[in-house]
Amino acid sequence: MDWEGMADAVQLELPSDYREFVELHGGGEIDEYLSVSTPPVPGSPYGDLLDRVDPALSDRDCQELGALLGGQTLPLLLPFAYSASSDVAFWLRKGAADSWRVAIFRRQTPWGVNRWTIFNGGMAEFCLAVLTGVVDPFSERISGSRPLRFVSWRDI
Repeated sequence: MDWEGMADAVQLELPSDYREFVELHGGGEIDEYLSVSTPPVPGSPYGDLLDRVDPALSDRDCQELGALLGGQTLPLLLPFAYSASSDVAFWLRKGAADSWRVAIFRRQTPWGVNRWTIFNGGMAEFCLAVLTGVVDPFSERISGSRPLRFVSWRDI
């Protein structure tokens, strides 16, 4: 993948751990639980990363996330992964790409519970923490067998 050309074309540099993941694995799913998007790749259903640079969020969603961030101005968001429950992991695009934190939006929560979780780490740390059960930010937990298996879009 031409990361520099893409960064120049869309004015967006992506975190190095993400670029390494995509170079090694491409887009696909981990145990039919966690899907990882990539920049456009011909034929890939996961090549939609750049189509979602400006996600539509409700006023309530923005208020909840803003409250969780201490009332600061919301950084730009970029969704990069999705759970089987349609939950979304976003990068909080503030500062250098390698310092972006992760914000997770849960679609299913009890009434009155904030649907956002902030993870203070990058994409690789976040995926590892979720898949090993260290954090539980999604509507449901991963229930697959061990070891976990990544399946590329080419093999699905």
